[in-house]
Amino acid sequence: MRLMLAAMPWQAVNRPSLPIGLLHSLVKRECGDVEVAEYHGGIRWAEHMFARDGVPPSDYTKIADTGVFHGIGELIFTGSLYDDPGRKVKELRETATNFGFDVDTVLGMHAGTEDYLETATAEVCAFDPDIVGFSSTFMQNVPSLALARRLKKVRPDLIIVFGGANCDGPMGHALHRNFTFIDFAVRGEGERVFPALLERIEAGGGYADIPGLCWWDGDRSVANAQATRSVPQEIVPVPDYDGWREVLERSPLRPYVSPELVIESSRGCWWGEKHHCTFCGLNGSLMGFRSKSADQFWTELSTLIARHQILDVVAVDNILDMEYFKTLLPRMIETDWDLRVFYEIKSNLKSAQIEALSSAGVMLLQPGIESLNGHVLKLMDKGVDGATNVRLLRDCENNHVTCEWNYLYGFPGELPEDYWSVIEQIPALVHLQPPSYSDRIIMERFSPYFERPGLGFTRREPAKFCRHIYDLPEAELADLVYFFDCDDAGITAAVAQALMEAIERWQRDYPNSALVADDQGSEILVADRRAGWPPAEHRLTGWHADAYRALSGRRSLKGLVTHLSERGHSVERDVVGAWLQSCLTAGLVFHDGDAWVSLATTDVPQKVRPCQSAQEGVSA
Repeated sequence: MRLMLAAMPWQAVNRPSLPIGLLHSLVKRECGDVEVAEYHGGIRWAEHMFARDGVPPSDYTKIADTGVFHGIGELIFTGSLYDDPGRKVKELRETATNFGFDVDTVLGMHAGTEDYLETATAEVCAFDPDIVGFSSTFMQNVPSLALARRLKKVRPDLIIVFGGANCDGPMGHALHRNFTFIDFAVRGEGERVFPALLERIEAGGGYADIPGLCWWDGDRSVANAQATRSVPQEIVPVPDYDGWREVLERSPLRPYVSPELVIESSRGCWWGEKHHCTFCGLNGSLMGFRSKSADQFWTELSTLIARHQILDVVAVDNILDMEYFKTLLPRMIETDWDLRVFYEIKSNLKSAQIEALSSAGVMLLQPGIESLNGHVLKLMDKGVDGATNVRLLRDCENNHVTCEWNYLYGFPGELPEDYWSVIEQIPALVHLQPPSYSDRIIMERFSPYFERPGLGFTRREPAKFCRHIYDLPEAELADLVYFFDCDDAGITAAVAQALMEAIERWQRDYPNSALVADDQGSEILVADRRAGWPPAEHRLTGWHADAYRALSGRRSLKGLVTHLSERGHSVERDVVGAWLQSCLTAGLVFHDGDAWVSLATTDVPQKVRPCQSAQEGVSA
């Protein structure tokens, strides 16, 4: 039996598909008589547009990275799915204009899909597969469907299988029953299901007991109940990235691409098990946190690095296993590899933990900050406040760690003052890493806001852009899509605009700003060189110095007074409060609710100005 595994656009060009890598290893281990090949459709699509119109890979990457919330990647392919080249061109043009994409480039991509899919069909069929398995996440759905439909047309005997995040829960069943050229859809984790499916196909049937599988009983689409227990991490193999690496190294895009490895040390979210963030739909049907042992993960990481000689690594975990601070990071610190690892974390990590991550080569973090106001963070069920999040930004700056975060708004119950209090303090934060953008939340399937309308969103309809992408009845769309439209909640557009403008100034001023404390023991000298502030030197002595040191961690006024007393300083609460207000005026501290935190860093990290445009970055 011959199996082709396909990762279609908009899979990142510079990264392998983790699902394809895992399935390839799994099939080699469990189904030794199955011959496996891979089709890296994202790379081939980027190559096609590069050769056809000179479109650089940076334009592909911009859509892949930022297009998911408005579906532009799938809008580009929807005409090819429905054999209607002019389908939704007006909407595609509007989307490109509204979200800052070059309209001519996007329309050129739209015009290039037919030739690309014709070539892709020929390339897949050249392997003469018995089965083609598509892994689909976010904007991979329509490109995958468009190719699968063509494959089935030229090879009616070909078995088409879909899996991935876009098949979780009701989405997989809706996909299966509405696109009848899909023979099977795998819902949920595939490590046990996919080998079992291959065995049953080889045996000629018997699919009713495979958990989560969608299959055809005559003309009836059947959806088996999904597994309620997760796959043990011990059986998850090391992904096979040889096929991806071979394709990338031969590609004309290679000079423009910096390859990164993709790893997975855990699934689920230990915080979400206890407090599911109200807007988050990640993890779908299986929230339970399960992590690989440090031994297993270190074997995987070191094996992939040694095999591919790539030191840039992206972990796709939703949250870092806290045990890794004791079990994994020491091993990473001991190596002489110049690692550059990305991880998602919870934002309440201590300074020493950020230092440990940095020492281990975890140089890029996504901490899920989302807001700097405690009331809004409570509405999200984040378990932190604004002072904690600002402390993290400061600690990342101290340890030369890049922090990727976004500022979200639009939560039911939030108040204008939740934002004005932050906007007023943003000028003091310009030496810390700003958010990439601010935006109103979008409703995601599986999130508490989606599952529990009583939390504030009573109306929920398939997102408007999904109606442009799929030609399906509303009820079917409601089962198929991941994003939904709802009535706006929270702050008005005027407050949101003020927040956005403040963040834009923050982004502008960050590269030229510094606020550095030199702790000399008997005194602390703080040099202020922030954009928008007059150059200043602040000298802190006595209890002022001890207080500022104490504010390296989040403290309340009461807690600070108690700390000073323990240090032998008898200072009245009102005096300490007045001093905190003076520090606030000078921009030396951040204040949220009853919590205070110092803002000065211990060093000035290197700050690199971004390229003027993605095109410029490729041309250089």
